[in-house]
Amino acid sequence: MQTMAGSEDQKFSLQEVLDTFKLCLSENKEVYLEQYVAGWRGLVKFLNSLGSVFGFISKDAVSKIQILVNYMNGENASHYATVQSMVKYELDNNLVDVNKKGSHPESGCRTLLRLHRALRWLELFLDRLRTSTEDSKTSALCAEAYNESLAQHHPWMIRKAAGMAFLVLPGRQTFFEVMNVGPPEQVVAKLGEALPLISEVYQITEDLYAQHNMLDLP
Repeated sequence: MQTMAGSEDQKFSLQEVLDTFKLCLSENKEVYLEQYVAGWRGLVKFLNSLGSVFGFISKDAVSKIQILVNYMNGENASHYATVQSMVKYELDNNLVDVNKKGSHPESGCRTLLRLHRALRWLELFLDRLRTSTEDSKTSALCAEAYNESLAQHHPWMIRKAAGMAFLVLPGRQTFFEVMNVGPPEQVVAKLGEALPLISEVYQITEDLYAQHNMLDLP
């Protein structure tokens, strides 16, 4: 069956995300923003392929991606090559609202922090899927991952809405089909390859933000 090119572009590919996160780190473990954003675009496709249930996260991710892309293409683009260079540039030039909301609500540092928190949730959820059994409930796996990560940063109303949304998640088999990798054992193997890469990128970013006391930017 032929599909339109447009829908083909929107199709999630776990391999694509794996390849992108492989290219995310430089030799000295700096995180390339271009690859980080590309990896996130792939993860947004994953969220969207599951219907509107993750809309509240994917829409926010898309707007955050766009803010970072604008910086990467802007007049100070050279400072936005890596997460490390962005953090240094924005902090050196007082472009980050560190303690309270001010005149930089869309700083690169704050924007990336929001994606960074969501990445942790996806990493935890995908890892639970990887180790799940056929009778595992995806709603429970997703809720556990969310409660361990993103929930801590969301107000009660969003947490409540998220909890309701997770209840209508499709089953494990649907998630595995969405990966576009092949049979379940191949999906599990591919997730086993991808997750350590995502985890390393996450941890490097986490350590960098912790070093600069930026894990709770308003």
